[in-house]
Amino acid sequence: MDNLVFQFLNYFFYALHTVLILFNLCGWLFPRWRKLNLISLIVTLGSWIVLGFWKGWGYCFLTDWHYSILHKLGEKDMPSSYIAFLIKKLTNQTIDTQLIDYGTVSFTLVALICSLWFNYKSRILDKS
Repeated sequence: MDNLVFQFLNYFFYALHTVLILFNLCGWLFPRWRKLNLISLIVTLGSWIVLGFWKGWGYCFLTDWHYSILHKLGEKDMPSSYIAFLIKKLTNQTIDTQLIDYGTVSFTLVALICSLWFNYKSRILDKS
């Protein structure tokens, strides 16, 4: 029974984390989701930076929770980067973790700038 619960949680975290990553990167494209997207990006960066101060740079509590489930399912030798983990799972290719980290931070910062810009722009237009 425990294994069934862990399997469910594993798939739940795959779905949740993947949807969150896509939402963080693209949520600013949809006017109805822009405020929520900005909040989500701030929480993500807060985890990476603020919690990362104690747990290590780039710490993600979702990755930590998912990895604890994967460990219970017997998964071993997982990279610190969840993106690197997903790439390995999907393609069976190992890509330089530093390259993935730079790409992750770069894409996230671009999404944050876009989210800030479009949230700001929509506030200005709402006042007109």
